[in-house]
Amino acid sequence: MQIGSAVPYVPAMPSTPTARPPAPDVSPDLLRADQAPASPVQSSSAQGQADLREESDKASEGEDREGASTEAATENPTSREAAELREEQAQISELASRDREVRTHEQAHAAVGGAYAGAPTYTFKRGPDGKSYATGGEVGIDTSAVPGDPEATLRKMEVVVRAALAPAEPSAQDRSVAAQAQAQAAAARVELSEMRREESAQALEARADEKKTDAAGQEEDESTDDPKSSPSLPGLDLYRSLARGADITSSIDLRA
Repeated sequence: MQIGSAVPYVPAMPSTPTARPPAPDVSPDLLRADQAPASPVQSSSAQGQADLREESDKASEGEDREGASTEAATENPTSREAAELREEQAQISELASRDREVRTHEQAHAAVGGAYAGAPTYTFKRGPDGKSYATGGEVGIDTSAVPGDPEATLRKMEVVVRAALAPAEPSAQDRSVAAQAQAQAAAARVELSEMRREESAQALEARADEKKTDAAGQEEDESTDDPKSSPSLPGLDLYRSLARGADITSSIDLRA
């Protein structure tokens, strides 16, 4: 490509005697290419090529990113669906585990509580699969004392305590019920002890009365057997009268 016409010729310095004029058919730019400054057009062209290369690189990079984004966008729905499916399965597994735990817990209360415990009741939550899972539950249990019978109350509270603490991991409410039953049992023990003391005192009093009755009867028997209390026998005066031949009909009572 001929570019010499675009650059003005610069003559050689007069102090250089060896300089010769260039041949008419040779461009001065070609002879002094190592000394002449770069052509503005050439520099602009080179810069333009560099810019084009940079733009081309940016365009290529943009295409790569766009391709990656497109690929990610193509794969993203499937990834989201898989993630949502895994999350649902994890939630279902957790709900099923909780359901088993709750049912086992409440059934342990009911089984040990027997006649003093009611049937289990549950609260449910619907899972992603549409099924209902127990997430909470309770069992009613009677912790009242048996009126007038502390011994029966004590036996009842022992059952209630065992029922409250029957699950492998008793809850705070379970422990509270057990504490209430233990307090009732302690009160029943005190009442039972007082009743037994009263019964013992009454038994002692009854035995004392019986001994008094026996002693009174014995004294009566002894008084009956006492010769002093029997009818008086004829004394020596009778025999003296007989000896004197006196009439003794007035001294002896013949009526039996």
